Amino acid sequence: MSVHTVDPPGAVVASLLAWYRRNARDLPWRRPGTTPWAVLVSEVMLQQTPVVRVESFWRDWLARWPTPAALAGATPGDAVRAWGTLGYPRRALRLHEAAVAIVRDHGGELPADVDALRRLAGVGSYTAAAVASFAYRQRHAVLDTNVRRVLGRVFTGVEYPPAGGTSVAERRLAEAVMPLPAT
Repeated sequence: MSVHTVDPPGAVVASLLAWYRRNARDLPWRRPGTTPWAVLVSEVMLQQTPVVRVESFWRDWLARWPTPAALAGATPGDAVRAWGTLGYPRRALRLHEAAVAIVRDHGGELPADVDALRRLAGVGSYTAAAVASFAYRQRHAVLDTNVRRVLGRVFTGVEYPPAGGTSVAERRLAEAVMPLPAT
């Protein structure tokens, strides 16, 4: 992947952040005080499911199982039934498995470490980076298809990223242009 020179890349990042501040949707899992568990639940529910379908399920799920321990105490069947019409019910089973592991291996607290997050059922690279970034304010490249498209169009001139997942070059590019944490 050849990278086009954008002079300066910081200006592009500043412009994107300003756009986000003006246009970001008010989503409950983005609000201050949202627990790491609630962020994980949102990220799992949002896998291949539009935001508009997730919000009510997310609220109901967290009202029923506000902590990993609460879900771990339920049956896998309860989790699947509560998943309802979100689709891909295997995600509910993986979230239940993750809750059991969180209670067993982490004292009921969702780990902040990306590698520990990735060891949880149903948590891959994207979800681990998203949870570490959004719940724990860590600095990780969170690369979904939309972010990959923006990076490609701005920095490499590629309109659509290749199918098959994030490449090493895309990850390096994202990490190179990520803004530094606010001080």
